[in-house]
Amino acid sequence: QVQLVESGGGLVQPGGSLRLSCAASGIMFSRYTMGWYRQAPGKQRELVASITSGGSGNYADSVKGRFTISRDNAAKTVYLQMNSLKPEDTAVYSCHAQLVFAYWGQGTQVTVSS
Repeated sequence: QVQLVESGGGLVQPGGSLRLSCAASGIMFSRYTMGWYRQAPGKQRELVASITSGGSGNYADSVKGRFTISRDNAAKTVYLQMNSLKPEDTAVYSCHAQLVFAYWGQGTQVTVSS
């Protein structure tokens, strides 16, 4: 059974930081491209960042220079370090795993507000 379990979301003030984690089980994690998506109320889900099995990262323009995606294959975990957070970063952030099939986590809420 495949599981992607996110953690690390919460409420943070503008300019603050959060680190999201996604722990995977049931897949050969090292072979998967892993990604973080987000969906804000009333908006479409969008790709925030992804990282290939080889460790190459890709970022949405809106988060470049502020967010960093990384992975620990031994721990089967992907991370999203989010710095200089803005109110417009408020969304549900979901973990995604892609190889032949795609899998999703349940999501974690990130709220940026003073």
